[in-house]
Amino acid sequence: MILAAYLAGSVSSAVLVCKMRGLPDPRTQGSGNPGATNVLRIGGAGSAAMVLFFDMLKGAAPAYLAYIMGINAVWLGVIAIAACLGHIYPVFFDFKGGKGVATAFGAMAPIGEGLAFALMGTWLVMVFITRYSSLAAILTALLAPVYTHYLDERFTIPVAMLSTLIIARHKDNIVRLVQGKEPRFSIRNKLKKVKADK
Repeated sequence: MILAAYLAGSVSSAVLVCKMRGLPDPRTQGSGNPGATNVLRIGGAGSAAMVLFFDMLKGAAPAYLAYIMGINAVWLGVIAIAACLGHIYPVFFDFKGGKGVATAFGAMAPIGEGLAFALMGTWLVMVFITRYSSLAAILTALLAPVYTHYLDERFTIPVAMLSTLIIARHKDNIVRLVQGKEPRFSIRNKLKKVKADK
């Protein structure tokens, strides 16, 4: 299951969706990160939604399958981390991947609808307040184990493992946030760009 999760995570949704829709390779455009946020910048909401869905599915499917197989909570966390590491270091794409946020949150989602909505709601609220996608991901990751403890404490440890991975993956963003150099996320600017291109 660990190997299967890693291989599933290694399928880069962002690269494949962009290629399918005739968009530039997300690894060479925008932030250079092959994830939904960068695809939103270069390709619009439709493409980004597809990437987000498939990136979350890469985390959710292995985690849920492992759960129904009766694998214990700690190993569920290891399997979920394997899916995220596949996304971050994809064997099929020269080991150059994204930050693993959507894949990690996808792995957490099967725990329950309450947690899924809490995670999505927290990220959206934080983006709206701060205008930083990276900061929203970091804060959501910090709160995820707290939500899990109250909703289903059996999975607090695996969620904490995933949250630690997400935060560690954002170390460069944290440095830029402290220095005031992190770019803000703006739907308004993206819409202006789309109109200009038309």
